[in-house]
Amino acid sequence: MADLKVDFAGIKSPNPFWLASAPPSNSAYQVQKAFEQGWGGAVWKTIGAPVLNVSNRYGTIDYKGSKIIGLNNVELISDRPIELNLKEIAEVKRNFPEHAVIVSAMVESKKEAWQDVIRRSEETGCDGFELNFGCPHGMSERGMGSAMGQVPEYTCMVTEWVMEVATKPVIVKLTPNVTDIVVPARAAAKGGASALSLINTINSIMGVDLDTFELRPNVGGKGGHGGYAGPAVKPIALHLLSAVAADPEIQRLRLPISGMGGVETWQDAVEFMLLGASSVQVATAVMHWGFRIVEDMIDGMSNWMDDKGFQSVNDFIGKSLPRISSFGDFDLGFQSVAEINQSKCIQCNLCFIACNDAAHQCIDLKDLKLTNEANDRLRPVVRAEDCVGCALCSTVCPVNDCITMVQVDTGRPHITWNQLITSRPEVLEWDKMEEYRKEANIHIH
Repeated sequence: MADLKVDFAGIKSPNPFWLASAPPSNSAYQVQKAFEQGWGGAVWKTIGAPVLNVSNRYGTIDYKGSKIIGLNNVELISDRPIELNLKEIAEVKRNFPEHAVIVSAMVESKKEAWQDVIRRSEETGCDGFELNFGCPHGMSERGMGSAMGQVPEYTCMVTEWVMEVATKPVIVKLTPNVTDIVVPARAAAKGGASALSLINTINSIMGVDLDTFELRPNVGGKGGHGGYAGPAVKPIALHLLSAVAADPEIQRLRLPISGMGGVETWQDAVEFMLLGASSVQVATAVMHWGFRIVEDMIDGMSNWMDDKGFQSVNDFIGKSLPRISSFGDFDLGFQSVAEINQSKCIQCNLCFIACNDAAHQCIDLKDLKLTNEANDRLRPVVRAEDCVGCALCSTVCPVNDCITMVQVDTGRPHITWNQLITSRPEVLEWDKMEEYRKEANIHIH
């Protein structure tokens, strides 16, 4: 049987599935219920400065019948008294000693304020801390949240303040609302952080009502920027996670990373872990479907690990990182072409339209006379010699495995762009590039 247990910077939990700091981790009732359902850990909804929340708080993107593809929120940190939160955190840790209970904190940028909240939190018996340097709305206007995380010097400074008094692991939560997330990640590492977590929500405006002209969410007729989360942010989260996980400085320090941003299924979680996350945090999916989704996550990951022969999660964490490369190191000699399975084709012609209007005009409509019906429509056929392998046709095709991309041997030299311009720098001139294309049998469309 696969072993899902996690040791994250010294924080142990029965599995890598944690509640992220968000509404689902706002109280002892919720966190204990989550643990009973199977969640391995929880990052408590951020405690700290007094706040007043607003109504409405959420706006969503729904797409073709699917609800909450993306969720925008303008909710602040916990509006419950800090004393009550600390009391309940201690209660949960006593009742569930084997589960990870992590305190998320955010206070004003004063050394005494940060050290006070950490000291008080340690008295609860919690397993560690997460410093919220990511919240992009409300708190940032008060000089907290992403206002801290966007300035590497502040990230380093506050982390150092906390590390002076913390006796338990300290996780720094990074904001995605920066040009290069590796910079604040290194700043947190310089400040002595035990681990990192990412991504926090992405700054966004969700949309405008075309009848009332009001923004979503609508707070008494007004709206503004908020934090964007949900399945739609997953590709961004995976990119930023891999950028940090692959950074030589982060690897040298062996800082573990807790990944989040669009995790909804066990497959999502595995992808995050393959790209370097040692645990995964979930919020929006729980807000949509409830705590019980963790049962499928546990079963799915366990079965997948058994199928792959992995005994421990450590066997596959970061396994896909070596496959990340820059464009300049891609193989220019690799070629694939589209192949259409006519027995599966429903003759919608979306592939023909996409190729003809938006790609390389290498699909024709032909009468293949595959049936005896007089009204059998024309069918899409790929001209393999002209196909550049962009894969747009297979992407738009509504039928699974109807269009596949098949590797072909063109006889082209297997060389990367970086190798090419090193060996033949003259190709940086257009006329020399044309000569090389003819030599390498590369078609232009």
